[in-house]
Amino acid sequence: MSTEKDTIEEIVELEWEMFDQVHNRGGRAACQDDWDTFFLMRASQLEAWDGAMRQSYLHDLQDAKAVGRNPLQDKYAYMMARTNPTEYAEICRFIPPRDPAKQPLIDEICQAHVDWLIQLHAQYPNLTGRGRPIRRSEDAPGVTSMETYLWGELETYSLHTLQLYAAYVRALQAQGQSMNRMVLENMAGRYGYASLEQAEASLSGQNE
Repeated sequence: MSTEKDTIEEIVELEWEMFDQVHNRGGRAACQDDWDTFFLMRASQLEAWDGAMRQSYLHDLQDAKAVGRNPLQDKYAYMMARTNPTEYAEICRFIPPRDPAKQPLIDEICQAHVDWLIQLHAQYPNLTGRGRPIRRSEDAPGVTSMETYLWGELETYSLHTLQLYAAYVRALQAQGQSMNRMVLENMAGRYGYASLEQAEASLSGQNE
């Protein structure tokens, strides 16, 4: 029986295999050759999920691989529906059509993450200020917000995974917890910080 660690490693290894095969118009991205950072980022996120979500998402990846699909390539295509509608209209026939049944779940999940990130940014501006802008209204040529990036990724998830994801989000909200905080704590710990406060103070000192 696989452990949580085994499942996370299997997911990240599958994602890395697919990420390596993503084709960019501007050529291969430097991050496609940075396994250590990729693993740290993805494992930190997956550790914040519950077991049912991880198992369902692993099956999504396995199913996609079995039919020759690359969800990590597809998510960048879905993002273009917002960031470059003209180009999206040219390539959308090459990716699975968007499922109307998924849209309410995707919107709900995205809104929860936007709310959580806004709260985190108020508490830890240095930690959160180095990433993507938060809201889709901040999308610009060459700049993709966290909301749009997540939206594109969620479009690649199965309906079952999204249902589990939304249920988990609701449970966290009911408990007053933040998945984004959990992810950030995991990342900070992997970088050697004892707390988010310590990481924020360290970055604040670097910015002075």
